[in-house]
Parts: sequence; C-alpha cells; structure tokens
Amino acid sequence: MKSIYRFSFSLLIGILLIWSACAPPEPSSADEDPVAEVVYPLLPAPEWSHDVVWYQIFAERFWNGDPSNDPTREDLYGAYPGFAPENWSTTPWTQDWYEPDDYWDGIEDWAKDNRMDLPGFDQKVQLRRYGGDLQGVFDRLDYLDSLGITAIYFNPLNDAPSLHKYDPRHWRHIDRNFGPDPEGDLELMAKENPADPSTWVMTAADQMFADLIYKCHNRGIRVILDYSWNHTGREFWAWKDLLENQEKSDYADWYWVKTFDDPATEGSEFEYRGWFGVPSLPEIKETEYLDHSNGIEMVEGNMATQATKEHIYAVSRRWLDPDGDGDPSDGVDGFRLDVAAEVPLGFWRDYRNEVRAVNPEAYLIGEVWWQAFPDKLLDPTVVLQGDIFDAVMNYRWFRVTRHFFNSAPDAMPPSEYVDSLKTYLAAFDMGFSKAMMNVGASHDSPRLSTSLYNKNMYKYYSSPFADSTYLTTKPDAATRATQKMLLMQQFTYIGAPHIWMGDEMGMWGCDDPSNRKPLIWPELTFDPERAHPLGEEREADEVKFDEDLFQY
Repeated sequence: MKSIYRFSFSLLIGILLIWSACAPPEPSSADEDPVAEVVYPLLPAPEWSHDVVWYQIFAERFWNGDPSNDPTREDLYGAYPGFAPENWSTTPWTQDWYEPDDYWDGIEDWAKDNRMDLPGFDQKVQLRRYGGDLQGVFDRLDYLDSLGITAIYFNPLNDAPSLHKYDPRHWRHIDRNFGPDPEGDLELMAKENPADPSTWVMTAADQMFADLIYKCHNRGIRVILDYSWNHTGREFWAWKDLLENQEKSDYADWYWVKTFDDPATEGSEFEYRGWFGVPSLPEIKETEYLDHSNGIEMVEGNMATQATKEHIYAVSRRWLDPDGDGDPSDGVDGFRLDVAAEVPLGFWRDYRNEVRAVNPEAYLIGEVWWQAFPDKLLDPTVVLQGDIFDAVMNYRWFRVTRHFFNSAPDAMPPSEYVDSLKTYLAAFDMGFSKAMMNVGASHDSPRLSTSLYNKNMYKYYSSPFADSTYLTTKPDAATRATQKMLLMQQFTYIGAPHIWMGDEMGMWGCDDPSNRKPLIWPELTFDPERAHPLGEEREADEVKFDEDLFQY
C-alpha cells in the first residue's frame, strides 16, 4: 500500500507544479528584494586529477633542511599533552624509534605531580620534534622527480603547535617553524587583525611556500593543501578571544559551547565540544550538532555563522591565488579536506562554489572514511555527484584490495573482489572514479608493509599497545612480495595512485604515531631498531633505504 500512496502523492505534486507553472504570477511590490536561490552547478573533476601520481608529505618528518628554524620548547605551548620538560630538545633524526628520549622522565614526574595517569609511549612521543621544514622539501625535489610523482598532498602546513598541525593557531599562515624566520613571522602575525583579511601579510614562511608552489609547478608537479574546517586548536585566535570574553566574544557563536562561565562563582562552568570529545580540538559550530556516538552519517546543514564561512573562504582564496591578481597559476591546485563527513553537506556545496570561482580547475578531495569502526566504511556516492567533491581518499578500494592480496583477515575469492570493485565503480560517473586517490597507507594508518605483515582486520588493533601480538619489526620477504603485487594493482587500476612518504623507501611502522617516523634517506646512517615497544627482547633490525623497492 505504501507504494500506491507514494504514487498518488507524487501525481498530486506533479499536478500542482504544472498548475503553478501555468497560473498567472502573483502581484509583487517594487520594494521587494527577493533572495536569489543559490545554484550548485554539477562540475566534473578536473582532467589533470585523472593522471597524477600522488605523494603525501608530512613536513615535520620529511627532511630537516634548515636546523636554524627548529622548534623550541616555547613553540610547543598549546599542543598535547600540554607540558614539556625544561630539558626538552628535538630528537636526533636517526635515533631508534622506540628508544626513550632523555627528557621523558620529566614527563612522568609532571604526570605524578598532577595526579595523572603515567603516559605511555604513544603519548610521550607526541612531544617529539625532528625539525622537518619547507627547506627540506626544496632540497628533495630532485628525489621526488626521480620517483616520478606528479602531485604533492601536504598534510597541514598551517601555523600550529603540534607535530601534525591539525590544531591550528592560525589557518591563514604557514607554520613559523617551517619557514626561515620563526621569530620574525611571529612579530608580523601579531600586527594583523586575524578577522580582517585586508591586514594579512605574507610571512617569510608564507613566501617560502609560495616559492615552493612555483618550483613544483615548473616541474609539472601539482600541489594541494590539507585543512580541517571542522575544528581548531586551543591557541587559535578566535578561541582565545572566546575564552577571555566568554558570551561577550565576537566569536562566541563560532564554536559548540555548552555553557559559559559564571564569573560570580568560584569554579568554572565553561564547557564545550571538542572533535570526537578531544578537548584540545574545539569544534566549529554547525547548524545542527552531529552526534557520532552511533556512527557517522553525512547530513545536510551548514556552518552556524556566515562569519566563520567568510574566514574559511578568505584563507582558501589566499592560497588559491596568493597575489590576488585573478590568475590562480601561482596558487595551490586544491585542498584535501579533513574529517569531511563530519561537516554538513550544505557547507561543502557553498565551499565548492567559492573555490571553483577562484580556480575552475581546483581539486577538492574529502576524507570520507568510517561510518562505524571497524566494520563499515562510508559510501561516498552522495559527495561525488559534481556539487561537493571531486574525489575521496579511496579507503574502500584499499580495504578490499588488502583483503584479497593479503588474505586478511581471511581469504577472499577473486569473484568477490571483482564484484566489490565493480560495485564501487558503478556508483558514480567514471570521471570521479578516475580522480580518486587510491590510498595504501597514510599518516592515519599503519604503513603499507606493516599493514600487510599483519593478518588482522584493516586498521583494527593495529599497534602493540592494543594487541601485544601485533608485528612491529621489519616485514619479511613474503610480505614484500605481497606488497609488490598490491602495488602493481594500485598503479594500473582506475584512479590516481598515492604514496605515503617513505613507503617507497621500505619503511615500516604500526598505526599512529609509529607510522610517522622520520624518513630514512639513503645517505644517513640510522641506529638499528633494537628497542621493543613493550620492553621485551627482540632481534635488531637494520634501518636502511630499500633501493630494490624504490626502483620497483
């Protein structure tokens, strides 16, 4: 009966629409100023995105080209875990990964003094800095050319205290420690009004990144930047104003504040929402709260304030066309958009319009990943119709491909593998399938070799601290053979192959943070990996650039 009701209702609506189209228009007043409905054109993915080979750079761990700009203890202020011992220092690039740093005892003492649980390895390692910077990328452009990559995806470069930069102090500027003059950049930023783009200047780090874009483009290498418009860090300029002025702040409606502080009481009543409950990442407010407790769903809606959107647009335009002359050839070629499924679809449609107005060939790729971890991945079809993204990071491709080639967590019949790939391809236009970033590993998952070395479910209990049997040592020859088979499929399949920096060097490592080791450049001599994450006995592994895998 429901189908009959639907048909009857649809017929009634159709008749009413025809009638309204034929009826004479209602009289209107000359004083009326109707708001035009926003039109969201269905735009194809840019042709260039079909043929690139992606290389992902996590700048802090890529190469330290300029030790003079290395982070100081003060530069870490505001980053997790919120404390750095007096004897903190950068970590030697070639140190054994699981070997404790000299200052780690100070972290434990601090935790005891503050009656906190003693931090484990994964917590203490968040304080490590190795000094990677933009000069390091300049120094290695010949290497990237020799590898054959034609597009770079940069993890966030925005100014932030953490190693990963997803907790920005400023969206509009490149991190002070990635450029040649951190102190000078800090002085320049202090003179600006963050809310007024007309006051923004180019810092030394900004100019260096603009020069890097130019150098890459001259080599035929595209560049995209990673941003998370879902949240900021606690040192973000608008958040600091909100903390100081509470409900009187001009930015009080930018964030999900549950309750403001009552100055008449002794304690603080201030409560807010952080991304996935993480307090160091206060979440930007949308028109409705997206409750992820029972899984993630992509929903309609928008950002709560136009002012928030305008700031995001201004930052995006800044890097799409740095000199603002209307020619985007000197800017980035698009954006990778972090936790994209946790931002309403209405905002993404508006954002696409703004970005494509600056650069009609700009590429937008969303991180659309888990619906319910660890069993169900999100179906990205709704965002690949031409009005939102050009592609997503193709986790569905990798999970089923890993399952098939690695028989993990069990054997998969070839017919099932083929059916899965066909199902994914049939969901949307082939132009978007060609633009997909086929990801084997990233900063958010185990390295490809380690993922294949273990026969567990994809990204499930992927560290020795979650599963004591998880293999963290150098993968064996059988794993390397499987890796080469998977690479052959990745580099010949529909979509754009992606390399997480260092996978081509033969690096290994479990899930975050051990997938973020500094790169093992061939001219360096690394300490063997002897330390065990759980303090157990193990054989030492030589840490050395794998020339055979690189050539493959």
